[in-house]
Amino acid sequence: MIINDVRIITRQIVRSHRHIGQVFKVFYSSSGIVQDSMDETNPYQEVREGKADILLPKSVFYNPVQEFNRDLTIAVLTQYVKDKFGSQNTVDDNNKTAQNQQTSTEGGVRDVNEINITREMLPGKSYENGIRILEGLSASGLRSVRFGLEIPGVKEVIANDFDKNAVEFIEKNIERNKLHGLVKSNYGDAAMVMYQNKDPRDRFDVIDLDPYGSPSHFLDAAVQAVKDDGILCVTCTDMAVLCGIAGETCYSKYGAMALKEKYCHEMALRIVLQCIESHANRYSRYTEPLLAISADFYVRLFVKLHSGQGKVKRSVSKMASVYSCVGCGACSLQRLGNAIPTKGDNFKYTPPSGPPVNMECEHCGSRHRVGGPIWAESMYNMDFISRVITGLQKEQFKTSPRIIGMLTMMTEELPDVPLYYIIDQLCSLLHCNVIPLIQFRSALLNAGYRVSLSHAAKGSAKTDAPMNVIWDILRCWTKLNPIKKERIVPGSLIEKILSKEMTTDISFDVHPDANPKSREVKLLRWQANPEKDWGPKSMPKRGATEDDQSQKKLKNQGKRKNKKSNENVNRTNKKQYPCKYFKAGNCNHGDDCVYVHDEIQINEQSNPKEENKMEI
Repeated sequence: MIINDVRIITRQIVRSHRHIGQVFKVFYSSSGIVQDSMDETNPYQEVREGKADILLPKSVFYNPVQEFNRDLTIAVLTQYVKDKFGSQNTVDDNNKTAQNQQTSTEGGVRDVNEINITREMLPGKSYENGIRILEGLSASGLRSVRFGLEIPGVKEVIANDFDKNAVEFIEKNIERNKLHGLVKSNYGDAAMVMYQNKDPRDRFDVIDLDPYGSPSHFLDAAVQAVKDDGILCVTCTDMAVLCGIAGETCYSKYGAMALKEKYCHEMALRIVLQCIESHANRYSRYTEPLLAISADFYVRLFVKLHSGQGKVKRSVSKMASVYSCVGCGACSLQRLGNAIPTKGDNFKYTPPSGPPVNMECEHCGSRHRVGGPIWAESMYNMDFISRVITGLQKEQFKTSPRIIGMLTMMTEELPDVPLYYIIDQLCSLLHCNVIPLIQFRSALLNAGYRVSLSHAAKGSAKTDAPMNVIWDILRCWTKLNPIKKERIVPGSLIEKILSKEMTTDISFDVHPDANPKSREVKLLRWQANPEKDWGPKSMPKRGATEDDQSQKKLKNQGKRKNKKSNENVNRTNKKQYPCKYFKAGNCNHGDDCVYVHDEIQINEQSNPKEENKMEI
């Protein structure tokens, strides 16, 4: 029955796998070392990243820009292994009796000596009691090879792909890095592999999904195939959809309406968290976000899976709809349910009262748009992130400085305040000088509110202050830095906001906590573009090369603008004489010919001559 049901799903998701085996020539990167050795006798490229050294054919997808993604994943999973085994990492050699004791496990009776294998679990070795990792879409197998070489306490890594050519090179790379028995290749559909391992005895400790575009096809299978307290790692690169360019597509894939607002990158994270939670709830499971990051052109999430019907019921109170003003950008959240504590640890769940806003925005009088639902709880486990930072050595990865900087910013974020405002955008609405970050944060702190940055955007401000306090700060700022009078048009948004009376005492005196620690010590948070054309690539086509892709991109740049300008040039530069070759039917210049090819115009120019001859 399960296989028959899954076949229907498989037909729908085969296309999303086919990109793996399509041609995508590797480009050079400042992060991964790529040696071009492609010729008729050796059609490969060597890629060295971390401790891995792999061969890469033309037909396997590789993106060196995502080295940050892979490094972060290894850092997170390394800390997960440390937390999971804890005291099991050491063995007391003097306790001979303990080594011979028997202990019961899910699979039966196992010797304690198998659990306490070594004084310290090391990467590159297979441990009977270690974690099992599945990489659903492995492509070249680089990520899986790095997992085997750099994560300690691993039992096995399954590198799965739905392209035979990719699987062949995964096997070559396993042999090249001497990981037999630790990393194993598998040819199959990712969803099918996860469905076949959804029995509690067969589940994986870690599942990593990094597809091209949306992972929505795989989430239902993934939440069933992860063990309790296991980790699901998910990457989404369809940021246009998640950031509100196509809200209807976002709803069809993730079950939420995205809004195109300045806080769209954090909203994207919260939409994906909501989607994973809703999939898990169907199987009496719930999620615990460990870390969710918006970086470069994608979002990356690490969530723990747990089982428990009581906690599943609480999920409705963790979701919220977003009401966003189309004028001033003020946003309000409406929870989907209320959790009221009763006796002990029990809760009573009631529908919410709403909406939280009027028909018109109280600040500018504009209408509201409704988005969501989104995850409204914390996106981070602060203790876990702190342990990752502590265990991460600056020289461990090439991207370690950025990982430390981004994770430090997360520990500074307000965990109970969803979404953020962009200071530059607020000042732009009023056409005033931009208020410095330190003074804006000082004004909020002096007024008794909390404020933090967001890792998802520069110049952001997350605060528990109501929107009227933020506008009071800017009203006070515009008194010190006046706006040009011609900007304040009666009935305009600027006039409506500035005409309201201030209700908050504002002080711009610098507060001791105004400058965040990560900013004060100048941690690397947002790096410059690593290389030209570093962003997400278009889905490669069989037979295409990186040069073809680049030439196509250059050819299409400004296509519409150039087309209009060429039409105007052609109209003005064409000579007003008929083309004799066109009349004869053999002009080889086509549209580029400088003479007239319009038959009607040719006839009009020819007829007057004939009439003149007749008159003569």
